[in-house]
Amino acid sequence: MTSTSKNSRTCKKGHSYFKTSECPTCPICEKERKPQSGILASLSAPARRALENKGIQSVTDLSKYSKKEILSLHGIGPSSIPKLLEELEKKKINFRED
Repeated sequence: MTSTSKNSRTCKKGHSYFKTSECPTCPICEKERKPQSGILASLSAPARRALENKGIQSVTDLSKYSKKEILSLHGIGPSSIPKLLEELEKKKINFRED
């Protein structure tokens, strides 16, 4: 069995947390900035950051991209697509066609 060592870290805001990876993202900060509603609220942090990095904040923004383009973003996996489709369907819009 392989043991993973956890590294104690402190973010710029002073939150103390442990990480086993080299990822610099503070989980406490991520939880604090998670939206309570809207398209980004139902997604995992990596998927949310991927859309934010592309400037996608709303369903209308999302509809400007094809499903293939969204899946190609680092942080978006196949499990994100059903959640995104559900949000698109609520507004009766779709992903852009390829």
